[in-house]
Amino acid sequence: MNALAPSRIAARRVLLDGRFTPATLRLADGRIAAIEPFDPDADTVLPDDAVLLPGLVDSHVHLNDPGRTEWEGFATGTAAAAAGGVTTLLDMPLNSVPVTTTPEALAAKRAAAAGKLAVDVGYWGGAVPENLGHLRELADAGVVGFKCFLLPSGIDEFGHLDAAGLDAALTELATFDGLLIVHAEDPSHIHGDGPLGVHYADFLASRPPASERAAIRLVIDTARRTGARVHIVHVSDGAALDDVRAAKAEGVRITVETCPHYLTLDASQVPDGAGAFKCCPPIRDAANQDLLWAGVVDGTIDAIVSDHSPSTPTLKSEPDFGLAWGGIAGLQTGLSAIHTAALSRGIPIETVLPLMTTGPAGIGGLEGLGRIEVGTPAHLVAFAPDESFTVHASDLEYRNPVSPWDGRTLTGRVRATYLRGEAVYRHGEAVSQRRGHELIRAKERA
Repeated sequence: MNALAPSRIAARRVLLDGRFTPATLRLADGRIAAIEPFDPDADTVLPDDAVLLPGLVDSHVHLNDPGRTEWEGFATGTAAAAAGGVTTLLDMPLNSVPVTTTPEALAAKRAAAAGKLAVDVGYWGGAVPENLGHLRELADAGVVGFKCFLLPSGIDEFGHLDAAGLDAALTELATFDGLLIVHAEDPSHIHGDGPLGVHYADFLASRPPASERAAIRLVIDTARRTGARVHIVHVSDGAALDDVRAAKAEGVRITVETCPHYLTLDASQVPDGAGAFKCCPPIRDAANQDLLWAGVVDGTIDAIVSDHSPSTPTLKSEPDFGLAWGGIAGLQTGLSAIHTAALSRGIPIETVLPLMTTGPAGIGGLEGLGRIEVGTPAHLVAFAPDESFTVHASDLEYRNPVSPWDGRTLTGRVRATYLRGEAVYRHGEAVSQRRGHELIRAKERA
């Protein structure tokens, strides 16, 4: 037996069927072979202050590889995922060069990933004006779905769709039940392109909630008309969830996600000139955050994912909010940040964890992931829910040490992460195992 792969792992608190239960997991061939009563003599026994969770799934990660590997990369990004308890992630079609909008670009991305994956990785394709009418070819090459923007993406090589393009994309995807995931901001409501100065309030005012609401309504209307599946990424406007609730009740095939930065940070906490906090759509006020948490609790929000979108320190240290790169580095800290915020609201980890496991797995079509059941891959996380620590960006596994949580105290630490039963991360040790798989076609998904 590989020393990294215990044959049996036991804990007094294992998350099974939505509640914590004493149990021992018997592992074989990288899967959970049986769930048995707690055995204190199992070869791996978690200490009493730790819980055993299913590995997290993050369906929204920008690894920027190939082409902008100096921003992140498969090696550092998947190491950060493992350190954050994420065992499966889906990589976005930008900001790599080339962008993943053709089968050839997907092949280049897969070549760049070879031998570097600390966790399992699948790929989103992009829907841009140039490849409309050819999305099926990219789907057949192995992407899990398609990302589009309804306004300029910030990357010249990844164009955005207007209303007609959105309609064309969804009409095409409906023919093979493909999924379109949408960055939903309406450019007609956004102002202040270019320098805005160091005051966060000015940046926040430049991207008002009305932009998200208008764009989400357009997506809902188009999905209703075409019958296609849609997913709204990184919702920051809590009031927009009312439209989502109504659409879901009507039967529109829509899911939505939000992110740790929207649920744990608010505008009052963003210092002027602090580009590490800039993202689009922006971090809004505390009252808005309350609406987002209500959407978490009532099930309107389907997933909590990182939207990990790092860049070089130079691009993030620009003090002008109009010029700094708009992306949050949050892949490694997401579970701890969400657990900390949930605790402050009296929300148990059992309530939020499905939004970080089975929720994003379902969006990405990754059946069988995000739960501890007999027959599922032994993707597991040993988590100490009561252990507090201070985030130091320099200690994170990212290529570039930038984090809006730098200096903050969080509660809940990932002690170890297991991929197919093998320990790929242990707290205090470097991530050295590169045993991640690519998730390309349904028949290959582990």
